[in-house]
Amino acid sequence: MHKVALNFEDGVTRFVQMLPGETVADAAYRSGLNIPLDCRDGACGTCKCHCESGDYEMDGYIDDALSDSEAEARYVLTCSMRPESDCVVSVPASSEVCVRSQQADVHGEIVALERLSDSTLSFSVAGDQVRAMHFLPGQYVNVQIPGSDESRAYSFSSLVDAGAESVSFLIRVVPNGRMSGYLAKDAVIGDRLTLRGPFGSFYLRDILRPVLMLAGGTGLAPFLAMLEKIERDGSDHPVHLIYGVTTDTDLVGLEKLEGFAERIPNFTFSACVADEDSNWPQKGYVTHHMAPGHLNDGDVDIYLCGPPPMVEAVSAHMKAQQIEPAHFYYEKFSSSH
Repeated sequence: MHKVALNFEDGVTRFVQMLPGETVADAAYRSGLNIPLDCRDGACGTCKCHCESGDYEMDGYIDDALSDSEAEARYVLTCSMRPESDCVVSVPASSEVCVRSQQADVHGEIVALERLSDSTLSFSVAGDQVRAMHFLPGQYVNVQIPGSDESRAYSFSSLVDAGAESVSFLIRVVPNGRMSGYLAKDAVIGDRLTLRGPFGSFYLRDILRPVLMLAGGTGLAPFLAMLEKIERDGSDHPVHLIYGVTTDTDLVGLEKLEGFAERIPNFTFSACVADEDSNWPQKGYVTHHMAPGHLNDGDVDIYLCGPPPMVEAVSAHMKAQQIEPAHFYYEKFSSSH
């Protein structure tokens, strides 16, 4: 039997003893640790870590969860990783976040529902259990589709503070999508929803250097929650957000960003539209608007949330430009039906 050392980003190391044929995620869970994960079958990429040393086998995952270049660089999905020797694995989360807790369903009711554009809507859920939720800005929950056993993953776009009565979400309306279709056509105020979570290792860390945030479409949602925390706690370092969308109709939340820019001294933002026929003054992709000042000669923490092609494009751009940030945290998502 092999041992795996789990090195957490706060400097804490925990050792887990593997059983024959066991995955690292399962062994960690058995040992009282919960490496951030969701699907458990190599489809979501939530449990992505980096294997610093040791031999292992890994199969049964899809490219959207782990690209070929990531696999070559020894990134692993712990839900699929089976060690063949002693291994050292770096977990991109703090040990405190990974202390195992019992996941439970949280029930609440829809208290706000707004169609922001043809492609985007927001909704808010409130209730005693919702107010008691603990999550980090940037994390997400699985929201059960009413009348089914299916769920969809949505990032929080707000925090639960002492005076807050609800949590909010920002989602893309997907053609023939079950959850977005329900919210866009059938949902009414007072409908009951079930949330499960929180999940994910994409969350705001302590701000120790300049921060560059890159949002694609409804990937703006977790940054709105992060900015709430920054507004509350302050930042001694500049924070810049580049928000990229496909068409003009996808631009939402600009009023909120303008409000944050007024209230947070070190926060600035810009938005760009990829459509060449757009009337928006800034066109192109987020990579076109990453100025040297935002990168601070590499002494910068980059946060990225967007669809897989955007994540891959930004990663390729940074590699081509030899940009090596202090930290690069990302969450990639796909529109679910």
